[in-house]
Amino acid sequence: MLLLQAIAIPAQKPASKPAAPPPLLSHELHADRSITFRFKDSSATKVELNLEGVAKPIPMIRGKGGIWTYRTQPLPPEIYFYSFLAGGEPRIDPENHSIASNLVFPASNAVVVPGQTPQPWDETDVPHGTVHTHRFASKIALGLAANQEEVVVYTPPGYDAHAAKPYPVLYLLHGWSGVAEGWVKDQQANFILDNLLAEGKIKPMVVVMPLGYGELGFVEHGFDIWRDPSAVEHNTQLFMSLLTDEIMPFAESAYNISRDRERRAITGLSMGGLEALDTGLHNTDKFAWIGGFSSAVHNLDYEHQLAALDPKTADLKLLWIACGTDDGLIEANRKMVAFLKAKGMPVTQVETPGLHVSLVWRDNLINFAPLLFQK
Repeated sequence: MLLLQAIAIPAQKPASKPAAPPPLLSHELHADRSITFRFKDSSATKVELNLEGVAKPIPMIRGKGGIWTYRTQPLPPEIYFYSFLAGGEPRIDPENHSIASNLVFPASNAVVVPGQTPQPWDETDVPHGTVHTHRFASKIALGLAANQEEVVVYTPPGYDAHAAKPYPVLYLLHGWSGVAEGWVKDQQANFILDNLLAEGKIKPMVVVMPLGYGELGFVEHGFDIWRDPSAVEHNTQLFMSLLTDEIMPFAESAYNISRDRERRAITGLSMGGLEALDTGLHNTDKFAWIGGFSSAVHNLDYEHQLAALDPKTADLKLLWIACGTDDGLIEANRKMVAFLKAKGMPVTQVETPGLHVSLVWRDNLINFAPLLFQK
């Protein structure tokens, strides 16, 4: 008989893989509130930083391993959006998963520079409101997927759907290329309202934030569409009908909000500012509180469209028009303010330092909201 003997063969250890390099520290916040930005691209011959609040791209310095670096000066507490340009091509920060919402422009990342104390947009230990998202079939808006209009609604902490007195309501509109959730996702509007309410600076209010396009093609065709006044007018007028005939009735059926003009407000940023001013001033029977932040009114034919505007008939509680002094829309806003003042309209004109950026619009909301629905 043939005997087979088992021979133990020692197991071989798998070859060790080289350790993966640590992730790039792409945005390093320092104790003095300066930030070092880093971007890796060994093939690039030029890399620049786009930083919100700075007018032009900032050249970065190439270092070892193709890592490009730039350190800012100490920055005021804020939420800053940023992106990179590598060889003239826009790039996001692959190491930062906080990304701004946008339908057109290349994506950008967000970085927070905190203050020594909580800032108005910070999430703090106060009662929080609730953010709701809705969709309904629109018969007015053009180009929407399955005709679905999106509406984001903020209800204040303790919201009572059965309260005897309906809540005042603010219709808050985003800018061109933005989305319905933009005021919440990018501007932290819900936390701003939570904090202002906890400080007793605002009245409890419901805030309705719709998708702000009468025709979605107005954003899909690119920024050059702003050179066509007829396209701007078409989108603005169509959105006015969408808001008054569909969005407002939808919100009023779903929430315990006022139908009284003296407890309705409207404002928005950029394109949303144009829509808010145009809609509000054409519907003073529906809105007693009207605002605009960096409003894109440069193509609005207000001299003819609002020729019949009468301050006594309008009887506005507030007409608030704000713009950054470094914004390309500042002169257009000044001209509209001058027109309204010549009509005898009681305009509150606000000019603050800043470009066409979120830093200005958050500040606008922080200062505008406390003025609403006050006696």
